[in-house]
Amino acid sequence: MSKKIMACIVIIIFTLNLTACKKAEFKRYDASFLGLFDTVTTITGYAGDKEEFTKYAQMIHDNLQEYHELYDIYNDYEGINNIKTINDNAGVKPVKVDKRIIDLLNFAKEAYKLTDGQMNVAFGAVLSVWRDYRTRGGDDPENAELPPMDLLKEKSLHTDINKLIINEEDSTVYLEDPEMSLDVGAVAKGYATEKVADIAYDNGFKSGSISVGGNVRTLDPKADTGEAWNIGIQNPDLESKDKYLYILNLDNLSLVTSGVYERYYTVDGKQYHHIIDPDTLMPSDYYLSVSIITKDSGLADVLAKIFNMPFEEGLKIIEDLPDTEALWVFKNGDMKYSSNFNSYVQK
Repeated sequence: MSKKIMACIVIIIFTLNLTACKKAEFKRYDASFLGLFDTVTTITGYAGDKEEFTKYAQMIHDNLQEYHELYDIYNDYEGINNIKTINDNAGVKPVKVDKRIIDLLNFAKEAYKLTDGQMNVAFGAVLSVWRDYRTRGGDDPENAELPPMDLLKEKSLHTDINKLIINEEDSTVYLEDPEMSLDVGAVAKGYATEKVADIAYDNGFKSGSISVGGNVRTLDPKADTGEAWNIGIQNPDLESKDKYLYILNLDNLSLVTSGVYERYYTVDGKQYHHIIDPDTLMPSDYYLSVSIITKDSGLADVLAKIFNMPFEEGLKIIEDLPDTEALWVFKNGDMKYSSNFNSYVQK
């Protein structure tokens, strides 16, 4: 995608019905673009005019593109050492990288501890096997197969996060195990969303909402009304007439939902989704979806890994964190909530 997105960005101006006592200082605009982090990014916010909003949208796009290229595990980019470069040099040599990669990986190491190993960026060897089988199964459904457990177990021997060596002084990353690979898909999008939201806010984009493929980060309240942003939680039952389970009022908060409906394939009539439990090496079988409310979008991504935990274990993690809530949707459709979740639900 070109650095200049003026030709492809979609911008819509909403005419506001302002009372006579209000000054029309801000208008509401929307923008969207495709491709970064392999998804759709949508920006909604307030600005004095279209030119100002377009400046913010361009800033968000350009910074998000930088994070996308740095955290990419599939593609090379000229002049950039990224996560793929680190993987390509596993067992060979340390790779000098941008500080934004160091920061992500340090964040991921802390996330590993917080989730008792459920969020493991060193799990790439296993995830790549599942990805290959899921892709082949999607392309050829009649011959779709599950990965052999022996293969998954062999690959799981190469997922020790302690063999991810970060040298902050030299700004290098080294994978000691030549069979090891990083997969930051469970955290990179949320982490980048948070960083880009901070950049935009510091540069004047105060009242807005940024959604990167469903990783939603709201900023200050709506400039015209002072009300919180209304963000929906996706119903995991895609055939239901109700698109959303709840509409939430979110002010300077993030919302992330992980669910079985996102990416899956079918083998012998059974669906297998993409959220793999590192303990069983199989798709987690507890819930249809888990939604997280917290300020930091990167942390929300991390906490979504309670998808792999029994309810009581996940609940304890959520309840121990300030200003953090969660919603669990069980396979039978039942729902459970953390203690203060309902305070965010639109009445």
